[in-house]
Amino acid sequence: MHYVYILYCADGSLYTGYTNDLDKRIAVHNSGKGAKYTRGRLPVELAYYEEFQCKSDAMKREYNIKKMSRQSKLRLISGSS
Repeated sequence: MHYVYILYCADGSLYTGYTNDLDKRIAVHNSGKGAKYTRGRLPVELAYYEEFQCKSDAMKREYNIKKMSRQSKLRLISGSS
């Protein structure tokens, strides 16, 4: 499986990423060895994720989510569209 995820960072910001092992990736973020963006914003907490069979579909979705406004991402997280 391939995953696109959104994290809540300790400073209140949101981070969107891709992985093929969600639990491991969140642990890596929280260990301070994840993305440069999250290293100074620890701890992070999983807010949202989507599963994909195909890596390219997941990468396209990650790109689309990253282009969204913060408000749109918060609506996605809360389940309203």
